[in-house]
Parts: sequence; structure tokens; C-alpha cells
Amino acid sequence: MTTVAIPEWNTLGLLPPIDPATPASQERSPYRVALPDVVARFATSSERRHILRGWLNFRAALHGMGFVDGFQWLDGSFMEQVEVLERRPPRDIDVVSFVRAPASFDPTPEQLAALDHDHVKQNFLVDSYLVEMDQLERPNLIRKAAYWNSMWSHRRNQAWKGYLEVDLGPAFDQQALDWLVQQEAQEAQP
Repeated sequence: MTTVAIPEWNTLGLLPPIDPATPASQERSPYRVALPDVVARFATSSERRHILRGWLNFRAALHGMGFVDGFQWLDGSFMEQVEVLERRPPRDIDVVSFVRAPASFDPTPEQLAALDHDHVKQNFLVDSYLVEMDQLERPNLIRKAAYWNSMWSHRRNQAWKGYLEVDLGPAFDQQALDWLVQQEAQEAQP
């Protein structure tokens, strides 16, 4: 998968939905980015690092059930400069996981909790939504993608914004977690 650099926040404190220099370019929201880049870019405060750890733990829970084929769209105030825009830290990260269920999907009741929206929000700080790509016919899958794109392309005040896409595969999760642990250790030092 080819990824791009995460764009800088624009003057509105948002990820730009397009590259203003080349507005017809294919490099636009959702920006396909690498997982370690997300962690490195957004781990700027203890609150953000706590949310990132929850998201990585949520990904581990999905991987534990065999969900490794798919991608996640990341959005919400976590992807915004909310500390400036609303003078508060982000409370969670919004995530839509587009997944293909494994052939031998047989989760335990404990694992199924990672598919419950309220449980995930409370325990992982992830406002989570799941789209099972195998369960939808092509027109319905396109409608779901269009729905989430239209939901996440604007703030509630109608400001146009971008969001990110990361691969669901676990190849870089440990690297991202190791980096996050290192940042937390540095913060804990006097």
C-alpha cells in the first residue's frame, strides 16, 4: 500500500480535505497514511497518547479475532487542532473499520465486547463503527463509504476537512506501540 505524509493542519486547525496547490490531485482525504506516522504526529500530549494507546489496544482486540484484512478511517476532534479550536483536549478518536471477516470467525464472548460501540468507547476511547465489507453487496458498500465520507468531510459548523486512512493489518502496530511507550517514558522522567 502506498502512503502519503500526513498534511499539516490548515489555518482553521483542520486537516485539509485536498491539496490546495493541486485540487484535482488523487492525494486527498481520506489520506492513506502509515500507522507509525499517525502515532508520531498526534502523540503531542498525555491525553492524546492515552487515546492512541486505547486505539492501538482496540486494533489488537480486532486482530485477536482475526480482523486483519481491511482499513480504518480516523477522524473526529482527535484529527483536529481541538486544543486551539475548542480549548480542550480530545476525548476520543473516531474510527470506522472496514473489515473482511476471517473465514474461521469464532470469537469468544470477551472478544465480542470489542465489537460493542459503548464498550469500545468506554474502554478504548474509540468512537467505533464497523463496516463488514463481505456482508454488503457492492451498491450498499458504496453507500456506506459515501455516508462516512459525507459525515467526516465537514465539521458540525460546515467547515470542510480531511481525515486519515490506515491499513488494518498488524504489521506496524508493535512499532507504533514501542514508539508510544518510549514517548510516555520520556514524559515520566523528571
